[in-house]
Amino acid sequence: MSKVCEICGKKPIYGNNVSHAHNKTRRRWEPNLQKMRIEINGSVRTARVCTSCLKNGYVKKAV
Repeated sequence: MSKVCEICGKKPIYGNNVSHAHNKTRRRWEPNLQKMRIEINGSVRTARVCTSCLKNGYVKKAV
């Protein structure tokens, strides 16, 4: 499964861990995705949604 928000398209970003000795190793930051039942156009389905979309009210939770 891809770690992509189905609402805003947010996906992992890449960068470096940098140690005190300035050694660099690759790492990635993943979005905080939650699998939940949401209502889209009157139909209910499960989706992987990031928490920022939930907090900002971009999705409506299914009851």
